[in-house]
Amino acid sequence: MAEISKNANRVKSIGILTSGGDCPGLNAVIRAIVRAVAHEGVEVFGFLEGFTGLVENRFQTLSDADCSGLLTVGGTILRTSRNKPNKMPTPDGGVRDMTGAAIETYRRMNLDCLVCLGGGGTQKSAFHLMSEGGINVVTAPKTIDNDVFGTDICFGYDTGMTIGAEAIDRLHTTASSHHRVMIVDVMGHNTGWLALGSGVASGADVILIPEIPYSLNVVAESLLERMRHGKRFSIVVVAEGATETVAEPSRKRADRAKASELKNKEASSSQPKSIILAEYLQSATGLETRISSLGYLQRGGIPTPADRILCTAFGAKAAELVLTRKFGNMVAKRGEDFVPVPLKDVAGKRRAVPLDHPLLQAARAVNTCLGDRT
Repeated sequence: MAEISKNANRVKSIGILTSGGDCPGLNAVIRAIVRAVAHEGVEVFGFLEGFTGLVENRFQTLSDADCSGLLTVGGTILRTSRNKPNKMPTPDGGVRDMTGAAIETYRRMNLDCLVCLGGGGTQKSAFHLMSEGGINVVTAPKTIDNDVFGTDICFGYDTGMTIGAEAIDRLHTTASSHHRVMIVDVMGHNTGWLALGSGVASGADVILIPEIPYSLNVVAESLLERMRHGKRFSIVVVAEGATETVAEPSRKRADRAKASELKNKEASSSQPKSIILAEYLQSATGLETRISSLGYLQRGGIPTPADRILCTAFGAKAAELVLTRKFGNMVAKRGEDFVPVPLKDVAGKRRAVPLDHPLLQAARAVNTCLGDRT
């Protein structure tokens, strides 16, 4: 850690909050930050339920002793919410800008810095408070979606991917035993990192992600090709945000009519895309098709050892930025290093899967269908 200044301008007290969806590793980062600054005599306050606690002046003190045993505990001891300081919900169902109240809490408590742990929305809210109120902030990137801009990886991703891969491994046995097509829904509304990682790790036959619109015909043909080689089961991993491209002409009139029927059904209903996909693939292949949605299972439980290591490093670097007064930055992992990245370069941006990413290339090389070509 960089040498800490011992002058009168040293950091004396900070606040920490966790915002957005819960995620394995949040407690591990809290633990690392508190322990790292405690040795410098810094007082730490944890705001409850994200930015809501900052607005409503609800907090608890956090000491080194309070963080004992947190490394392996899932969730967040500070709890969390998706509320934003400039869009806080009101009792009548509306929203209200409470930026002023958040800033007032910060100043009344004489905080030297606010550390915000969260995903893309949290980075944006932290930047908003910094810009509007002139307060000091440091952030760290949390999300199993792995889509925070400016960092190679986010904490929580490895755990979410591991949970997904382990679940898909188990579905392989059911699929092969019953000659079924198993469609596995994984989280990822805007990006496909989680589906891609868990799909490649588990040997999925089809992986559909938001960055690559898929064709029903292409997916069906890939499964039929497997059947022609004697493989009468398949695993299809679908990110929540995967979208169908404009349908290509089908080889068979019946298939074309079925695709048109399902497309109309999708447009007029709120059914998940996986249901539409399942109906089409069962019709096209003749194989029994089932859907399994992993949902919140991927966000729960204890962090993997890899995430615990990552979280400790993220937290230690965040503490270093605080103690050396390098405010206005997000801690990012770049290669083997943990570096500060200006929040102004992060806020409002999202890290999608590049179409030339090595993992996509590897998936294609092992004959994984990505829905865009056979």
